[in-house]
This record gives sequence, structure tokens and C-alpha cells, in this order.
Amino acid sequence: MPYPCRCGAGTPSPPPPTPRDAARPRPSLPASPGAQRARAAGRLRGRSASPQTSRPARATTAPAAGPARPGPPHLFDVGLGGGVKILLAHEVGERLPHGGSGQGASGPRRSHRPSAGRLRRAFRVGGRAFLRAAATPPLRPAPPPPRPAAATTGPEERPPPAGAASMFPRPPPRSCDTFVALPPAAAGGRVVFGKNSDRPADEVQEVVYFPAAAHPPGAALECTYIQIDQVEKTHAVVLSRPSWLWGAEMGANEHGVCIGNEAVWGREEVCDDEALLGMDLVRLGLERADTAEKALAVIVDLLEKYGQGGNCMESHMVFTYHNSFLIADRKEAWVLETSGKYWAAEKVEGGIRNISNQLSITTKIDREHPELKEYAKSKGWWDGEKEFDFAATYSYVNTARMTTSRGRYCEGYKLLNKHKGSITSEIMMQILRDKESGINMEGGFMTTGSMVSVLPQQPNLPCIHYFTGTPDPARSVFKPFIFVPNITQLLKTSSPTFGHDDPVKKQPRFQNKPDRRHELYKKHESAAVVMETIEGQGKEMLKEIQELEKQKRYPRLP
Repeated sequence: MPYPCRCGAGTPSPPPPTPRDAARPRPSLPASPGAQRARAAGRLRGRSASPQTSRPARATTAPAAGPARPGPPHLFDVGLGGGVKILLAHEVGERLPHGGSGQGASGPRRSHRPSAGRLRRAFRVGGRAFLRAAATPPLRPAPPPPRPAAATTGPEERPPPAGAASMFPRPPPRSCDTFVALPPAAAGGRVVFGKNSDRPADEVQEVVYFPAAAHPPGAALECTYIQIDQVEKTHAVVLSRPSWLWGAEMGANEHGVCIGNEAVWGREEVCDDEALLGMDLVRLGLERADTAEKALAVIVDLLEKYGQGGNCMESHMVFTYHNSFLIADRKEAWVLETSGKYWAAEKVEGGIRNISNQLSITTKIDREHPELKEYAKSKGWWDGEKEFDFAATYSYVNTARMTTSRGRYCEGYKLLNKHKGSITSEIMMQILRDKESGINMEGGFMTTGSMVSVLPQQPNLPCIHYFTGTPDPARSVFKPFIFVPNITQLLKTSSPTFGHDDPVKKQPRFQNKPDRRHELYKKHESAAVVMETIEGQGKEMLKEIQELEKQKRYPRLP
């Protein structure tokens, strides 16, 4: 039976009020570095430039690289060079190196608003003009202006408890969408998975590969913030992740399991104490499970044992949330939504399903925390008599109006439903590139990485995973990856590492921000400046890279 559109509030529900939240600073994040430079040059059709602030000197430690084991090239390596010009604006990137190191001869360079002349210097290479931009380091988040005393309530949103509106200091949740289409909604008897990772605009997302490994009994595993028990065997994984943390926003393993997570809020207070991040749970589920159902079990077991919590942003300002997950394999998918240690799961065996920044499981609950309902009764959220509705009980969403919402959740569903019966990898990429719906986000939070996977139901066919590794899928190339023997490391999309000197590892954390840009990210930055400032050349470049993307698609799978 087709999955109904069950959308919640256009702006997902705020978290429960807590007095200590009122004094907590919240981030106001900048636009992307490329957009900052273009705005300063006055080339973005009337948008004003933002004031700039200084950033500490960037560390220059290169990633540790051991001797590479020779092996056959896989498609992702081919897509990132290997004699094929599919890397985003590869030629332009070669001729337009990033101009700034963030450090002068006598220390950190002071940022200031550069003149248009400094930002735009035309030079000719081989008879063609290219733009050369002086680098400006990403702005550090600044505290937001005071919020209005009263929170507004949209037509599709249930109002919070009386007297609590003035105690919601958090900005409206805005990040990420994850999709899955299963037969018969997906074409060719395949499962198609996709996700946009929406994160702070100056955050670098890398694409990395980790091989399968065996571990000694009693071994410990260092995650982003805490140490947990390691298992004896972990599967090979490919991950798209914010480069400062251990976990991942999305990824896949060698058995065709894919996971993406979302930030969600509700009635239960979000824990700021350091525990497992939702992104840690994504990677742990991929490393430890060979089916979607087993990955679900891994995540909920770890959630019960270690809990979830900790700052989800590389900043001294706190950004925390609960998590929801969409987990898929060749045969089925599961939606897992959490509120603290409590959770509910829904099995998806056909059709389409998407998740966004709100609880969406209502009365169809296939698995649940053993104390899920009793806890809700003890908090006064559920009377124990009417039918239990997880989203309505654990959040402020009015599920009676979920089908009439005009928020991103329903917009994503509409895009899936529009193509139901013929969804391919190409259609999923179109959905992730859609800006009108808000799926492809712009602004302080923007789409910093995207992923599409094709999971054939026939076990003899390989799964194919496409990653951008760069911001804004509308001007990025989806590059294919297939698990094959002897895969070498993805050096062009791996960020520098800093070991024990990483500000994430030091206490107090996040006292400065090193330069985490990888090679592909730098070239994408340079190309983005051209696209934003030289209209004709930008369109030509975008057309060329999109054509190259089509050529690199695996011929036997869409």
C-alpha cells in the first residue's frame, strides 16, 4: 500500500522549554566562503556583503599517509581524476589555486572587507579568461540577535504548553532530508536511497573509506567524544561526514546497507552531556551490521548502553538534538526515530518514504523501546486510552494536519510521489538538487554533501553509491563508488588530520578552527566563484560537468 504523506509543521516543533536554554548562545552562521567572496565583489545581484571576522591561523599538517597497497582503480577514483575530467571544474581548479593560507609572515592574517579590485583580477591562460579570487577565511559563528518573546504557531503546528513560548531560544530546526524508494516505486527492481546533509555553511564534508577489520577481544573504540567497547569484526564502509568528527552523516557498507540521520526535537529535553552523537551511531550501524534490520538493532542497543548527546557542531556554541534514521538495504528499509533513550521504528517494505527534521512515525510502530508508552504516561503526554501516536505524543506536531503541511517534509514526499514507479538514481539526484522545495538548502545552513545509492535486489549485481563531497548538489558532480577488492584511500576527498592537536580532542573543545578543506573542496570553491560571478562561463562550466556526470554513470544501472 502506498505510503501516505504524513507531514508535520512547516517549521518542525521546538524543543521543550528549559530555563538554562534561555542563556545559551545559539549560532548565526555565515554563507559559504565562495559566496562571501562573490558578495564582497558585489556580483550576486544586489546581495550585500557580510562583515568579516578574523580566524586563527590554519594548521598545515597533512593527512598521515602510509604506503598505498596497489589495487585496481574503482569508479570513485576514476571520478576523481584518473585521466577523466569529471572532477568539478578540474581544469579551472588547477588554474585557480586557493589564494590564501589564512596566515601571514607574522601570524594570523586580519580579515577585512576586500575591495572588488582585490577580489576580481582577470588573467588569461591559453587565451581564456578566468577569475582569480583572493581568499577570505570562513567567518566564525556570531551570537544571534535576541528572539521575539513570543513564538509564532503555524496553521499545521500544535501550540506548546501555555506560558512556555518565551522559553524557546533555539532557532527553527533546518537540516537534512533522507529518501528511499523501493519497488514498485523504484524502477528496475532496485532500491534507491538518497540524502542531503545540511550543515553549517563553512563546514567541510569529506568522503572517506575504511576497510573491513578484525579487532582483538576487549579492544576499545574512540568515537567523537566517548570511548566504547569495540566488536571483533567491522565491515568495510564509505562515509560522507563532517571532517571534524568520527561518525558520519550518511554512508554505506560492503553489504549494501545505507544509513542517513536527521536532527529532531520534541518534548523530551535534549542532552548536552557528551555521549554518542547520532552521526557516531550511523557509522557504528554500518560497521557492525550486514542488513538494515541488524543495523537498527545495533543502534538501539548502543543508544540504551551509552546514550546520545554532545555538541553536533564544531563550535564552542552548543547545537544538540535527538536523531532519526533511515536505514535501507537491498530488500527493505526501516525508519528509526528517537527521543532521548526512547525510540520507535517503522518497517518500510515497498513504495516511498522520507524523513526530515520532525518525528514522523505515528500509529504504525513495528518495534519500540519497552518503556516507550509507560514513560509517556508518566510525563502526562498520553492517557493510556486513546491510540498511541508516537509523533503526536513525543513532539508538538499535530498529526491530524500532517497531510496538509507545506514544509520540507511534505515537499520531499511530493517530489518522490511525482516520480513514483520510475525513480532512478538520476531522479533522486534531481530531487536532492531541488532548491524551490528547500531540499537543497542555501544560507547559514546549507547542503554541504549529498549521497545517492542504487541497491539492486539481485545479489549478483553490485551496489553503487554516488557522493558529491562538495556543497550544493546543483553545482556538484555525483561521483560513483563501488566496493571492490584492494580499494585505495580516497585522498582527493580526505581532509587533513591533526591527531592529538585537533581542537576537537583538546579540553576545552573548539577553541579554534583549523583548515579542513580537502583537494576537491578547494577546487570546488574556486569553480563556485566563477559560476557566481561570470554568468556565461559559469553556465558553460555547469553544463559540461553535468554531461560528464551522465557519462560516468554505471551503464548497467540507472
